[in-house]
Amino acid sequence: MKATAIMLAALIAVPAFAQTPAPAANPGVDAAKTTWTIMSRYFTAAAEQLPEADYSFRPVETVRTAGQLIGHVAGANNMICAAALGEAQKGEDDIEKTVTTKAGLVAALKASNEYCARAYEMTDAASAGRTMLFGQDQSKAFALSLNAAHIGEHYGNIVTYMRIKGMVPPSSQPRPGQ
Repeated sequence: MKATAIMLAALIAVPAFAQTPAPAANPGVDAAKTTWTIMSRYFTAAAEQLPEADYSFRPVETVRTAGQLIGHVAGANNMICAAALGEAQKGEDDIEKTVTTKAGLVAALKASNEYCARAYEMTDAASAGRTMLFGQDQSKAFALSLNAAHIGEHYGNIVTYMRIKGMVPPSSQPRPGQ
């Protein structure tokens, strides 16, 4: 009986160990997309959690207010992802200079995330194509990576703003089930 159970367990386990995951179809874009997804979720959650009164807060006079920072990220998303998609680019500061309410800024940020989601669906082959970004000829893959890094940079800024205000940023909040 024991021998039969061991043999049965071995027969079931061998195929499970023999299976390897299929390689990703687009590992380059997928890597940038993973970073962008994590950072944009955290940044958007921070924008939603900050009280509207704190949208005018800036730690020192030489930096953007929280609201301007959120508008900047939304505008940069639109500009950089348009470059990756090969579409007409809007001004990086369009949203930052025109939208001032929390509701408007969060909506603009979410819309820019939806727009960028299209860019992160391209193939690695398409991401090798060229685009103009900041007046320089760059690969579309560079634009995607830059966008992900840019959001990460400014998530670090907004984390500082939240900590100064006594808030716990989204990346440090307990996860469900913890």
